[in-house]
Amino acid sequence: MAKLPQSTTKYIIEAQIEAEGIVEKPDIIGAVFGQTEGLLGTDLELRELQRTGRIGRIEVYTNSSMGKSSGKITIPSSLDASETALIAAAIETIERVGPCAAAIKITKVEDIRIAKRKYIIDTAKRILRELVYQSLPESEVLSEQIKQEIRTAEITTFRNLPAGPDAAKAEDIILVEGRADVLNLLKNGIKNAVAVGGTSIPPEIRDIVREKEVTVFLDGDRGGDLILSQLLQLTEIDYVARAPEGKEVEELTKKEVYKSLREKVSMDQLRLDKKDTLGKYERPRIERELAEPAEPEPGEASEPAEPQPALERHDRDQAKRTIKIPKKYADIFKESLGELVGTRAACIYDDSLNLLGRVPAKDIAGSLSGIHAHAVVLDGIVDKELVETAETNNVKFLVGTDRDILPRTSVIVITKGALQGRKSE
Repeated sequence: MAKLPQSTTKYIIEAQIEAEGIVEKPDIIGAVFGQTEGLLGTDLELRELQRTGRIGRIEVYTNSSMGKSSGKITIPSSLDASETALIAAAIETIERVGPCAAAIKITKVEDIRIAKRKYIIDTAKRILRELVYQSLPESEVLSEQIKQEIRTAEITTFRNLPAGPDAAKAEDIILVEGRADVLNLLKNGIKNAVAVGGTSIPPEIRDIVREKEVTVFLDGDRGGDLILSQLLQLTEIDYVARAPEGKEVEELTKKEVYKSLREKVSMDQLRLDKKDTLGKYERPRIERELAEPAEPEPGEASEPAEPQPALERHDRDQAKRTIKIPKKYADIFKESLGELVGTRAACIYDDSLNLLGRVPAKDIAGSLSGIHAHAVVLDGIVDKELVETAETNNVKFLVGTDRDILPRTSVIVITKGALQGRKSE
């Protein structure tokens, strides 16, 4: 029996057979040819249709169990739809296979041209996508590709750290985590980025931070939090920018990069917003820096530190009274006031001397509201209004360059002169 060429097949007839006994493939094929013979006339005689190639090879798959047989019959056809349907209907008339009663049920007549059409459509889509992708892009796309290649090639080093080409000469830089972050910023036109190289902060970063204004641009994940905590313990940065939550700087789009940088927050503001979190990070750095001896000016000999002087305050009876405070308080107040001279700013501390924030001196009243401040050190004169504000907000210490005539108060007022060991007038 000739097998119908696949290229001419239009339909596949599928049927299910159930027999009351053990039957095999030759028995089923013999029943198909024998019991349909003469049913549809000479034009639709199965043997003749198969000889001429209009019916393909009949395939039969059988299995037997518990004395019964079942199986599947497939018949390819290149006849038209109506003739194929007649052949399928004739096969359902078979009632016996060999000596056994049997029943054949047509399960499906499939038009394989539908499958071919689907294959053709899918293939055409794939070819079209390839054509579109390989087509010449617009001039703007070409220009942007060239720019990106140039920017990527411009990555260099600054203090042995991966950096953009402008990092060395720029007055401000952007600290990021790794080389991939620098590349992404370069791709988006930002050339002053420097990579810290992971959560282990290299010593070069401290020198860079002392020399330049620094914005830390970190991933929006736990790793970014860890790097920020280490930087706060090692040095004093100026601004913090974060990628959207769950995203990394290296994967941000141009729009996301610039949006994140526009929304950067100053460290002074961040301390006020997240005082409980940042205090524990910054405290080790503050304690370490206060413990380090100050370097003498060139040509000036080192001298033993003078004993900490007693500090004077105004109590509720308006009388001056010398008091003693812990040395670490005096040291931190003196250090803080020295850094503030000329800035017209104020530092706010909690009761553990964690720095809560740095604000303009004129904004102290608004800044104290809603926080638990213990001490305020400012570059300015402590006056009556300031003392009343401090007392209202339960501030224990006010430290300034000088003082005015003060009301009766429980606030301890310390002046620059007292911190330097001189009596205040």
